[in-house]
Amino acid sequence: MNYKRVVLIVLDSLGIGEMPDAAEYGDVGSNTLGNMARAMGGLKLPNLGKWGLGCLTDVMGVPPVSIPDAVIARAALAAPNKDTTSGHWEMMGVILKVRLNTYPNGFPDELIELFKKEANVDGVLANKAASGTEVIAEYGDEHLRTGFPIVYTSADSVFQIACHEEKFGLERLYKICDVARKICRGKFEIGRIIARPFIGSNGKYQRTTNRHDYSLEPPEPTVLENLCEKNIPVLGIGKIYDIFAGIGVPENWKTKNNEDGIAKTVEAIEKKKEG
Repeated sequence: MNYKRVVLIVLDSLGIGEMPDAAEYGDVGSNTLGNMARAMGGLKLPNLGKWGLGCLTDVMGVPPVSIPDAVIARAALAAPNKDTTSGHWEMMGVILKVRLNTYPNGFPDELIELFKKEANVDGVLANKAASGTEVIAEYGDEHLRTGFPIVYTSADSVFQIACHEEKFGLERLYKICDVARKICRGKFEIGRIIARPFIGSNGKYQRTTNRHDYSLEPPEPTVLENLCEKNIPVLGIGKIYDIFAGIGVPENWKTKNNEDGIAKTVEAIEKKKEG
């Protein structure tokens, strides 16, 4: 059977059960969809239910069906990582052989000092694993007083930099993220550098839609590149362009939030007849 068009939608972080190596990441018992359904007292997802979502894991409110309307399967990462970069690359045929660095206790002094020198900043704030909204609430005022970037990470292989969009400057934030991308290689190999601009004052801050991701380049050609070589159109919506460092994604539609992403996906389905 020949297909003229493929629409691949990734529901970021919506897991359906733990991986065999879950204990290495403190994820034993994880099942985002199943646990969320229980916490909500059940979900109502009639269309996904007909397709067979309830056959993949125990989803309260979405029972399994004997004959799903779709082909369904559970997939597991082959790469020794649990992050956006590894997952997306693997879906496009590139399996990372090495584990990307994670820093649950904050980045080492050597890396921070190198970043300060190369980015021409006198200091950084936070340097710990933290929630993005909580870290700007905790350090936003001090950031405005000192001008020091807020540097933090998560369970993923990420180096995130939060700065005030107006006071620190958006372009300056992007510039120091470029610096971080250049130095977070080799022994400090990190999957993504993420610019996290925010606005506000006096303890009341909110992130803006001007986030930007700086990914490593895929080490091998991806399915996306192969499609481009065969003159098959490829369109990335949201952060796909950033995750693949722009390689194999000649057309890119940025999005502001999840709702915008859905709207742009529907628009693409209506406009793009192949690819």
